[in-house]
Amino acid sequence: MFNGIGPPEILLVLGVVLLLFGGKKLPELARGSGKALRIFKSEVKAIGDDEASSDAKPASVEALESAEADKKPEQG
Repeated sequence: MFNGIGPPEILLVLGVVLLLFGGKKLPELARGSGKALRIFKSEVKAIGDDEASSDAKPASVEALESAEADKKPEQG
């Protein structure tokens, strides 16, 4: 399906993304995507745990955000 995609094509796509979003927006975009994937992964795990035992509670976004806030060093 993707046999025609090689390194030159990937570099072209990355160049276009860089031009569209700019250098400052890319880290924010990656951070947001990573956060969304972590939330999705925790919810999928919670669903699997919920099927195994009906007493399990799904992970909430607030709990995930508070855990991330605890990991960040204080900026001053």
